[in-house]
Amino acid sequence: MQVALITGGSAGIGQAAAIEAARRGIGVVITYHRHEAEAKETVAEIEADGGSAGELPLDVADTSSFPAFRQAFEDILQAKWGTRQFQYLVNNAGIGGGAPFEDVTEEVFDNFHRVLFRGPYFLTQQLLPLIEDGGAIVNTGSTSALVTGIEAGYSSYASQKGTMHALTHCWAKELAPRKIRVNAVAPRSTRTRIVDDIFERMPELVPQVAAGVPFGRIGESADLGKVIAALLDDSVAWVTGQIIEASGGQGR
Repeated sequence: MQVALITGGSAGIGQAAAIEAARRGIGVVITYHRHEAEAKETVAEIEADGGSAGELPLDVADTSSFPAFRQAFEDILQAKWGTRQFQYLVNNAGIGGGAPFEDVTEEVFDNFHRVLFRGPYFLTQQLLPLIEDGGAIVNTGSTSALVTGIEAGYSSYASQKGTMHALTHCWAKELAPRKIRVNAVAPRSTRTRIVDDIFERMPELVPQVAAGVPFGRIGESADLGKVIAALLDDSVAWVTGQIIEASGGQGR
């Protein structure tokens, strides 16, 4: 069985990607940071639907924990699927938020850097020997780092997502000899848990934002989950080094 590791899979886009990948017959390991109960519920949902899944704790901001995480991941691969290799890595775990440039502190900037760039960079390096040749990596980017999605107040967040876009291009070149595809998905306004569940806390924002989307609604996690799962599929084996904007046309 092919296996995917999806970071930040207890809710939102990561959870939706895990559920969709499992429906396509892929074994899934999701990671969580603080939301263990939700991660276990996601695994239970996947298994109730006939899929195969497991969960592991991971703080992507703490690179010192990565060797131990790799061992725990190898253990679950062996225990559940009888293998020490996997095929798909989805770097999805993240945080969100914005602030005017003049108000951004070093602490805020460094937190974005650790979670959105430094963590995925060195986690992927740690796990790369376990990824089977011919596999795929999908990074969760953001339209905030694309010219069509730039908005004031997101310089610290968007700059880290922009580095993930650049990294996607670089990894696609470097890993091509191993036939490992590397792409990124760039969402825009999507209903997720980040930014403190802003669309749940402020439902009056939903119609305002939806008015700027050609499809007439904001994105749902399932919309992005399907795109990520599709990029794992061999039907797109000729696609690598791409930043796939998945925004419902917002900003176009």
